[in-house]
Amino acid sequence: MGIQSTFAKALSWEELSRFVFEEPDLVQGPTNPYALLRLFGQDESSVRVTLYRDNHAWCPYCQKVWLWLEWKQIPYKIKKVTMRCYGNKESWYLNKVPSGMLPAIEIDNQVITESDDILLALENSFGPLGLSMKHQKVLKLRNLERKLFYAWCMWLCRPSLFKQQERKRKEQFQIQAGEMEKELLSTEGAWLGADSSNSNSIHPGSSDVIFIPYVERMNASLAYYKGFKLREEHPAINKWLTELEKLSEYLGTQGDMHTHSHDLPPQMGGCWIDQNPDQQKISKQIDSGEGLGELETTFSSEKLQKEKRPEALALYRVIKHKERIKKINPLDQEFLDQPLRAALTTMMLGKDCKPEKGSAAGLRYIKDRISVPRDMPLLSARVFRQALEKTANIDGPEQGLSISNKDRFDQDPKPFINS
Repeated sequence: MGIQSTFAKALSWEELSRFVFEEPDLVQGPTNPYALLRLFGQDESSVRVTLYRDNHAWCPYCQKVWLWLEWKQIPYKIKKVTMRCYGNKESWYLNKVPSGMLPAIEIDNQVITESDDILLALENSFGPLGLSMKHQKVLKLRNLERKLFYAWCMWLCRPSLFKQQERKRKEQFQIQAGEMEKELLSTEGAWLGADSSNSNSIHPGSSDVIFIPYVERMNASLAYYKGFKLREEHPAINKWLTELEKLSEYLGTQGDMHTHSHDLPPQMGGCWIDQNPDQQKISKQIDSGEGLGELETTFSSEKLQKEKRPEALALYRVIKHKERIKKINPLDQEFLDQPLRAALTTMMLGKDCKPEKGSAAGLRYIKDRISVPRDMPLLSARVFRQALEKTANIDGPEQGLSISNKDRFDQDPKPFINS
């Protein structure tokens, strides 16, 4: 019996389609990046708000407004725009917002930009989410978020000339993270900005919404570039993130460490590596698709895992866009068909499946360009990345085209939109 018999045969697309788990209702179901309309059980005639957000579902300021609308359950329409980092801005949007800034909202025919101004306008029209944006506590927290952001940028985005400077920047970041922890520990409930009259509120408030996008990106980038484990070093922040990961609204917007680590450099003007054993180990775990387990997300449902729902949802997303996935790959699209099916077979059956020889670089090209949550949820991306890497490794060590630090034009969404 030869070695070849130890491998499973790659399933056909028809055979793979039997495992598909389709997405819930995009309009009325859980928070998701694909919807163009959200109603929360209301009639479409009640919609007064249009959110203009990035096609990539990555923009932190868009995530802020997106979460506010979801937790407040304000019916809204969504129009998606390309961030300049990923491709050319649409002319129709520049006609509406000449600066091209994202996000923007249109409420009762008035266009508003700047995320905090948007939240204030939404609050004026629909009431606050938890404490008001103008509340003294919230103003203090908004100021703290900017201090934390600044300390993160100083550590991540500026090269340290010597080790002492690197340590000082880490220390300054941890001082501000410690201030956030003090605020979290001083609250009666789980949230920074919940209404004090309802400390058991299941929904975060505006203050939490303001912190979420960049704390999520801090957790990813500092792990990848510095080897710093935010959730271990700051348990109160970890507890807050863990509470967020119990909420479908947050999970529908959550990115993964791979996406953030490689999308940040062109947005931030560069991210600087502090080469140390932890950094090297962690960056390898992220790049390989292994991920960081609960340092990345604590969301893990036994029922979902039993049903293979993360795998089945990843499969659904790939099958939906498979022709475009193959077309934009550097490998010939017909040649890539079998290796892609081999990876999906491994993901669904848990059995090694041998790809066509010479396909490793093409499979790793896909692995490196899965975008969360744009393409699929975090757990789905994790199992798909792992299957791609496992299948590529059977073929060889060849890597895909490297990811640019200057732009992410390789992530231009237009081919997929046009399809």
